[in-house]
Amino acid sequence: MELTQLRYFMVVAQTQHITRSAEILHIAQPSLTQSIHRLEDDLGVPLFSAKGRNIVLTEYGKYFYEKLCPIIEELDALPEKLKIKAKLSGETIHMNVLAASALVTEAIIDYKKDRSKINFQFLQNQQEELYDIEITTKMFYQMNSSEQKNKFVCSEKIFLAVPNNEKYEGRSSIRLEDLMNEGFISLFGSKQFRTITNKFCHHAGFHPKIIFESDSPDAVRNMIAANMGVGFWPEFTWGTMNSDQVKLLEIEDVFCSRDIVISCNLNKTDNANVIEFFEFLKKYFESRRMHRHD
Repeated sequence: MELTQLRYFMVVAQTQHITRSAEILHIAQPSLTQSIHRLEDDLGVPLFSAKGRNIVLTEYGKYFYEKLCPIIEELDALPEKLKIKAKLSGETIHMNVLAASALVTEAIIDYKKDRSKINFQFLQNQQEELYDIEITTKMFYQMNSSEQKNKFVCSEKIFLAVPNNEKYEGRSSIRLEDLMNEGFISLFGSKQFRTITNKFCHHAGFHPKIIFESDSPDAVRNMIAANMGVGFWPEFTWGTMNSDQVKLLEIEDVFCSRDIVISCNLNKTDNANVIEFFEFLKKYFESRRMHRHD
């Protein structure tokens, strides 16, 4: 099989018309027909069958098309990814921030006070591999010895944020199972934090009833303060609560915590800036965690 044959097949599969495909590909119709026949001979199965004046995919053709699509898409994306990889150098640090984005932003602002020439580029893509530093979160992350140089794991407790009203007056803790009928204010379902907190609820025996979703922790806090529902609040990565209308309760029946995982990718010719910021970020997170415990 040749790449050209595969690309010809993709176009014919999409149009299901040889003449139209030949026009799109700017080649002669007989050449396209021969190319498809050679591909079928190589594979040993028919990919198309005649249907009136048109052609349709056989079951083999449909299967081949479904499997080939992501491969061709990945091939087409490679040039751009190579360009991005080539830019992973110099004074730009590429961040893939999937958790604790508010605290990471604060750390960058603090870091740049004395290093104005260092630039940062943000991504938020769980499938991304081309980054210098990634911040993600897991319910529990067990780091092996080979990762210790390039990863940092920081744990934090997760509280339940509730309106500071008569219903919760005098309470410092709560059982999660007692909240199965409460409305939850939450981050969007695609967020890793949401996935973790959903698991806490499942361990307590229920699926949380989400009544409001946002991509902003501030919005979560404000909705809870408005007496709209309850929500989870991590110990330090979202900052202090800063609201007299919301109180944080310890969760009694489920052990609620998460790990923040900071990963460093040494993929540049000169990784000095990346390593320096990685070390800064580790100390910044640890300092915030210790300050919360004081």
